[in-house]
Amino acid sequence: MKFMVRGKNIEITDALRDYAEEKVGKVRKYFDYDDVIEAQISLEVERGRHIVEVTLFVDGLILRGEEKRDDMYASIDGVVEKLEGQIRKYKTKIHNKIRADKKEILSNLVDSNKSEEEEESDPRIVRTKKFAIKPMHIEEAVMQMDLLHHDFFVFSNAKTDEVNVVYKRKDGDYGLIEPTF
Repeated sequence: MKFMVRGKNIEITDALRDYAEEKVGKVRKYFDYDDVIEAQISLEVERGRHIVEVTLFVDGLILRGEEKRDDMYASIDGVVEKLEGQIRKYKTKIHNKIRADKKEILSNLVDSNKSEEEEESDPRIVRTKKFAIKPMHIEEAVMQMDLLHHDFFVFSNAKTDEVNVVYKRKDGDYGLIEPTF
């Protein structure tokens, strides 16, 4: 398992790094040993709160958890509990998706860079993300959105080969946006 640990407003001691890597490394037991797992661990102190954010990349699947507590070690424990809960909840779906993804061709990257020379009166783009769009079924896209705790998810619809967006509605149901040309 590959770890990337970074800190903001905190010095990452060897003891803290070892603790975070050991605790996050426990999720390994939920996956096959040939699965490539990368963990990005972000430790931050903001206004007295200790924030830990962990993003796991497991053969194309992304799992994310965040925890805010008064103690960094408690935050690490809490985020690992959240990740394990997500994994247990979606274990069958996750394993099926990982196996299916191993058979798929590498996806194209979407470049969503915006020009920094936009006028001040225009809305400012404060963050740009690049991500791979993989062909997947709508149910898989909804699962991925829930795993990331996002309100929407952009994906390539495996049935139509078009870019679609699923989103969570205020009533708890989901919506699907399909393009028409």
